[in-house]
Amino acid sequence: MTLASIPRWLILLLVALAARAISFGNPILHVDEEFYFTAARMMAEGAVPFIDVWDRKPIGLFLLYAPAAALGYPAGIWAYQALAFACLFGTALLAMRLAERAGWRRGALAAGLAVVLWPNLIDGQGGQAPIFYNLLMIATASIIAPRAGAEPSPARRFAEGMAAMALVGFTLQIKYSAVFEGLFFGLWLLWREWRLGTPLLRIALIAVPLAGIALAPTAAAWAAYAAMGQSEAWLYANFWSILGRQTDPWLHQLSNFVVLTLITSPLVAMAWLSRRQLSGARAQRAMAEFLFIWAAVALAGVIVFGSWFNHYALPLIPPLAACAAGFLGQYRRFAIGLMLLAFAGGTATLIVKRYERGTPAEIAAVARAIGRGPGCLHVYSGTTMLYPMTGRCAVTRWIFPSHLNRDRERGAVGVDQLAELDRILARRPEWVVMRKPYRGELPEARARMTAGLARGYRLETTLPVGKDRYALWRIRPASRSAISRE
Repeated sequence: MTLASIPRWLILLLVALAARAISFGNPILHVDEEFYFTAARMMAEGAVPFIDVWDRKPIGLFLLYAPAAALGYPAGIWAYQALAFACLFGTALLAMRLAERAGWRRGALAAGLAVVLWPNLIDGQGGQAPIFYNLLMIATASIIAPRAGAEPSPARRFAEGMAAMALVGFTLQIKYSAVFEGLFFGLWLLWREWRLGTPLLRIALIAVPLAGIALAPTAAAWAAYAAMGQSEAWLYANFWSILGRQTDPWLHQLSNFVVLTLITSPLVAMAWLSRRQLSGARAQRAMAEFLFIWAAVALAGVIVFGSWFNHYALPLIPPLAACAAGFLGQYRRFAIGLMLLAFAGGTATLIVKRYERGTPAEIAAVARAIGRGPGCLHVYSGTTMLYPMTGRCAVTRWIFPSHLNRDRERGAVGVDQLAELDRILARRPEWVVMRKPYRGELPEARARMTAGLARGYRLETTLPVGKDRYALWRIRPASRSAISRE
């Protein structure tokens, strides 16, 4: 068997497995997905998102994690990471297919490889939200993008449009930032009708159900909370709190933007250069133009959204990689070298992050030190994965540490941060975890927690987790006795 005879999907699968091997089973890949898993685990135990455990993410993201989280720790870690891997692989396969439809078959495999390799460079090695919803977005693109042959009948176009907008609707309940791509897909469908000569009144009538089905999952979530009498809680968590959040210092944002730009610039440049490799076939040129516009919209969405953390660029990868296929197919040796460099760079990045953020063994040692028991746990700062790892209860619904101790969250989480810290200490959790100070932490929050710990807790041990150190505070017997008398 020669290399050329190996199915491309198999090459893609093997490379994806090799690229992600180091991350499988690691429960502390990124603070975001650690929280998603923890919140979903609490859901399995009866907690209601936004009421018993608070966050701004749509409920669909927690429902996505729920089956894996129901398995508990550690099986659930492998389960959600397997699901994320399957979604990434599916996204790569569809990116290859879109590249082929644009006339770039020679570069299609390289485009698929870029989809599985680039996430390792931007904190997409696990289960970040875009790893899941990129599959829905690229499936939407596959449904509505131009194709060879005669245009489908009006009924067929409408059915395809409804299916596409349904996928957009589900995506919005994974992360609302996908609204930019969703708007593009919807407007593309309406523009296609106008180009085909459909009367404006009929286009307007078509737009209503298309918009309706895209908004239906979000409306259903709102209705469910309204039925529980929690409409305002849902609205605040999902929308109003976003408007109240402070921005990070401009220098911090600028550094984020520079790093994000450097990592994504090769894909952007290759996508742009692919405009010189357009096919002469009308359908393929139309397909390429669709991909270029999609990539531009996704890029604009990231720029407008702000903050520019590395993983915010994950939605850019599928459209940019598909567009880059034209250039990569023309310069095959360069493509091979670039993919090897991306693989090496991604692997090195994961190794460095593992060193900085900690290993499974290190966080397991922290969990063992805390142990299981009847007393509750409060992670003031550190990984929320300690909740499912120890099985201990929480004493607040704001379990994501940044919500209570980060300066930019001041006045944007529905509770006074310092007052909530006082309430937490008043409930006397058995254990409190505190890591070293970090950039952006609210100084008053650390001071309030440190003073409270000095009054009623003793420092049991300090353990390393990557470059950080976790201080484990346990309630003093006298304070525990006070609880029993209350």
